[in-house]
Amino acid sequence: MGSKLYVGGLPYSATQAELTDLFSAHGTVESANVISDKFTGQSRGFGFVEMSTGEEAQAAIAALNSTEFGGRTLTVNEAKPQAPRTGGGGRGGFGGGGGGDFGGKRRSRF
Repeated sequence: MGSKLYVGGLPYSATQAELTDLFSAHGTVESANVISDKFTGQSRGFGFVEMSTGEEAQAAIAALNSTEFGGRTLTVNEAKPQAPRTGGGGRGGFGGGGGGDFGGKRRSRF
């Protein structure tokens, strides 16, 4: 099984092909993903690369961490597992308070 790497500090113009090319000099790239904003589609400046072996991943970290790419300094390290997301908040999760006085004078029914 391969090793997944976090790549931060990507230029906003970086593509998945460029990310693959950058890391392929250090081993076999299983996958490369540039993370983009789900609403605007613009890159968020980070991504993930999966190398085929742990040794290749360590070589890529050693070679690319703190180097410049597209005018920005890269941060390359082992990706941490994604924390489980919990629901809640907003109307869908029924997390909001509600009701009561809306800032005006209260009216009496009588």
